[in-house]
Amino acid sequence: MKTYDLLLSANSLLLNRGSVFSHFLILSISQSLWAQQQRPNIVYIMTDDHTAQMMSCYGNSPIQTPNLDRIANEGVRFTRSFVANSLSGPSRACMITGKLSHKNGFTNNEHGVFDGTQQTMPKLMQAAGYQTALIGKWHLVSTPTGFNHYDILSGQGEYYNPTFIHDNGTRSIEKGYCTDIITDKSIQWMEERDKTKPFILFVHHKACHRDWLPKLEDMRLFEDQVFPLPDNFWDTWEGRVAAQQQEMSIGSAHDMDIVYDNKIYSPGDKTRLTWSYLNYVNRLDSADRARYFEFHDSITAAFKAYPPRGRALTEYKFQRYMRDYCKVTKSLDDNVGRLMKYLEDSGLLDNTLVVYTSDQGFYMGEHGWFDKRFMYEESLNTPLVMRLPKGYERRGIIDEMVQNIDYAPTFLDMAGANIPEDIQGMSLTPLLKGEKSPKKWRNAIYYHYYEFPAEHMVKRHYGIRTGRYKLIHFYQDIDQWELYDLKTDPTEMHNLYGNPAYRKVQQQMHKRLTQLQQHYDDPIEQELQQK
Repeated sequence: MKTYDLLLSANSLLLNRGSVFSHFLILSISQSLWAQQQRPNIVYIMTDDHTAQMMSCYGNSPIQTPNLDRIANEGVRFTRSFVANSLSGPSRACMITGKLSHKNGFTNNEHGVFDGTQQTMPKLMQAAGYQTALIGKWHLVSTPTGFNHYDILSGQGEYYNPTFIHDNGTRSIEKGYCTDIITDKSIQWMEERDKTKPFILFVHHKACHRDWLPKLEDMRLFEDQVFPLPDNFWDTWEGRVAAQQQEMSIGSAHDMDIVYDNKIYSPGDKTRLTWSYLNYVNRLDSADRARYFEFHDSITAAFKAYPPRGRALTEYKFQRYMRDYCKVTKSLDDNVGRLMKYLEDSGLLDNTLVVYTSDQGFYMGEHGWFDKRFMYEESLNTPLVMRLPKGYERRGIIDEMVQNIDYAPTFLDMAGANIPEDIQGMSLTPLLKGEKSPKKWRNAIYYHYYEFPAEHMVKRHYGIRTGRYKLIHFYQDIDQWELYDLKTDPTEMHNLYGNPAYRKVQQQMHKRLTQLQQHYDDPIEQELQQK
């Protein structure tokens, strides 16, 4: 029997004994508990490096994602959803605090440690009476705070037989495939939680992060599929200095490694990345490892029998990359389906906000790249679909510009909690309740990337994106500006900065950039001027 049923029973007994005061007291408590029960649960599913180009509900995807599509089809799909810093740890810090990187203090993965003593959305949700749980990838270095329960991957995590850190401080190696295990643990927690309280569950998958190791049952999928090259696959980055100096090119042997990334391995290969690759695969037990290498040895043999060269090699690497990424995505979609089925079968679905997103977008060959980091559309944009609880009537496409700093105030708003003034995001509830184009909605988003020098060597930069234009400033060891007209050049191939025809637009974008930096209290331009 639930708590409020017990209280109502007690109320009945006391009323029969003539205790009018007890009647009103217990009835008041009962009604309060009932109201708390009706507040929506929240299941926040976040993947790593999954991109809108690889979700069929966004169109033009080379694979189908029916379970992710279900969330969109039964709810809403955001078409202009952006991150504030396209990198795993910083993006998560922005989500969990509702603040930009310079305010939450976690600017980069290389040297960052998240300050868990600061105000966070999970802590505020706890104070509002919610149970909070985190399952899967944390990637903020410090010990999670603000969670009634956590079970997190160690560091970046492993696809096969991953190591988990439990909230009692112990570690264990869990047998199985990471995406399956995270889903199992999420369902188990929902089964065992205190069912008298609303909850928010963060389901954080490792997928679809590099090195794209698939579930063994999915290894042979997509092997007959030939993926079309993006139109700008052979981009030479003319007029874009920072793009010329990155290290995330599929065609580069240094950037995309033939062993670590493409699994073309022969015994005796001795490189750092080969060692890393084998370290992950060797987590499998002997029988599963034999299954794995039986498949990949045949691919290696075919490659070495007729080794491609030049552009043919680049295209070969692209095809192998796409196939592995799709295999990992397929398992992810399957597990989202499992989670949705549990919510439906347990009667939770209609009173639960289900959010699916990624920590940022990713390049699937656009500009000849993989990875993220740049403020260009493929990594700035992140998929976002939601299935809404009762009381939130919006359905279909939402075109307003939203950002990952908006999740914290949205969840707090839904929980009936106060939103602290220092949270920089905006609650999405006006959009979700059916209000189209609220008068005070943002017309531009701000971005700032900090991790340089580091892996992939993407320069530090900040910028602004409006509905049509984008202005970016690359700084530190270079001083380069870029301006794009996204209406005429949606793939960002032509840097218009300094073009006389866009002089007025350029001036307006500089002014708007300064306004946003002042609004968000980012001192970067003053710091650069002082240098």
